[in-house]
Amino acid sequence: MNTPTFLKFFVVLVFVFSCSKDDTTPIKPIDNSYKLEHEGLPNPNIAADNKLTKEGVALGRRLFYEIQLSKDNSMSCATCHVQENAFADTNRFSIGVEGLPGKRQAMAIFNMAWNKNEFFWDGRAHLLRDQALMPIQDPLEMNETLENVIAKLEAIPDYVTRFEKVFGSTVITEKRISLALEQFMNTIVSNNSKYDKVQRSEASYTASEARGKELFFKQFDPSNPSNSGANCAHCHGGANFENNDYMNNGLDIETDMEDEGRAEVVNNPLYKGAFKVPSLRNIAITPPYMHDGRFNTLEEVVDHYNNGIKISPTLNSTLASVQNNGGFQLSAQDKIDLVAFLKTLTDYELINSTEFSSPF
Repeated sequence: MNTPTFLKFFVVLVFVFSCSKDDTTPIKPIDNSYKLEHEGLPNPNIAADNKLTKEGVALGRRLFYEIQLSKDNSMSCATCHVQENAFADTNRFSIGVEGLPGKRQAMAIFNMAWNKNEFFWDGRAHLLRDQALMPIQDPLEMNETLENVIAKLEAIPDYVTRFEKVFGSTVITEKRISLALEQFMNTIVSNNSKYDKVQRSEASYTASEARGKELFFKQFDPSNPSNSGANCAHCHGGANFENNDYMNNGLDIETDMEDEGRAEVVNNPLYKGAFKVPSLRNIAITPPYMHDGRFNTLEEVVDHYNNGIKISPTLNSTLASVQNNGGFQLSAQDKIDLVAFLKTLTDYELINSTEFSSPF
């Protein structure tokens, strides 16, 4: 065998050997799943048909900040759900594209993966993906049609490519938009407040904060109010400081109720004046308070529960019992300490995280 022939033979052997080796080496699949960090919180409620993926979350994040979702391309979801305010709106009522105010105060968006009883103050949206599309179509908010939104996104090549990566085809539909938004919102986790750090022995309370915590969790004893708690945890309990329920918390007497809340959704008068019990996490940076934003400060909220509860037929029974027994009878120092504890629920890492900020 001459030299050129030998070299050709050698090259062929190397090629065959290399191919054989590559063919038998198992290919490790790419892990596209999004790992949700949630230390201190229970396992999240992620829908089986919309598991979190890196591309899905990234697409949802872009859509959350996308102004093309509104009629005049001036508003996005983030316009009324501002990161520095724990994805809430500090305006009493958000102003839509037509310059009109909404009917209720915009709720904060975080820890949505732990929500178990539908969405909005009255629970009219069954799933988070349902909630995601409603503001787009609401005449008082973004006032756009889903058909127009789809047409706008289809005209942007980057979105076509992103939808294909997430859903396997270039077709953009309202359901796919809602699924992507749901994925992103499910990743907005709040679990790094001072309260959480104390729980992990990474920080410690001031004397006022510690006493406020005691008042927050301690039961109310009408027979001994001077040595009693405010029992806030009765409604705002658990790791997320809420109870997944709808309650009338005594804002108005029956004849003064302008908004019937949950009653209109379930067509049940027993829920008249009842609204979702929200999480108290980040409460210090999400004013104003209540479904209609009537209170501007935490001090006003504490005063309401201390001696401002209005009696009505659908008032929560626990609050009715407190009111009928002379109220919580909190001292001035009690109120200061309660507010001090509530401020420990602020998650500064959440509001400064680039993971949730605008990608544009």
